[in-house]
Amino acid sequence: MSDFKLKNFKISDIRKFRDDPKYQTFFDVGLFIVLIFSFHFIYLGWQAINFWPVKSLVDDLFQSASSLLFDQSCNVLENVFGLDIITMDRTIGTMNNEGRYSFITVAPECTSLKQWLHWLFLMLIFPGPWKHKLWYIPLGLVIIEWINVVRVTGILLLMIPFPNSFSFSHDYLFKTFFYFVIFLMWMFWTEYFLHKKNKK
Repeated sequence: MSDFKLKNFKISDIRKFRDDPKYQTFFDVGLFIVLIFSFHFIYLGWQAINFWPVKSLVDDLFQSASSLLFDQSCNVLENVFGLDIITMDRTIGTMNNEGRYSFITVAPECTSLKQWLHWLFLMLIFPGPWKHKLWYIPLGLVIIEWINVVRVTGILLLMIPFPNSFSFSHDYLFKTFFYFVIFLMWMFWTEYFLHKKNKK
């Protein structure tokens, strides 16, 4: 009986399941989770082999992206929040409420490179019209970059009233916020582009 079912199983059966309004959300969220976790482990594996075979290119991207993130963060802190900051290399410091300086270093690992690749991997594989992917994917990359600026500036701003908050804000608060924004962008994609025709 099971052999018979397997022989009669077709790809079209998956498409019917995917397109059934009752199961669409289940299918979409499941695929999102699979793609996000798949890329996470792909990236870790690639990192373990030192980004072979394009290590020099990735190193250059990390350096350029960290310089860009540093400059953007300094501009926001000075021109938006009006903070007096001191800088050295890619370290930013400002006076906290205890009368001492709090510092954050914009290291290459702080860049959005992993999240950019996450977004590209997700959106290139996830279903949807390519005429919209051609502009939505680059828009997502820009949003991710500015969310990273929010992350860097937000960590330093929190360290003014709470000088010991770096670990919590870096490891939990803003990292969660980062992926929450990616999730929201993906939700917008599924609601307004992938399934828009089904809501007419």
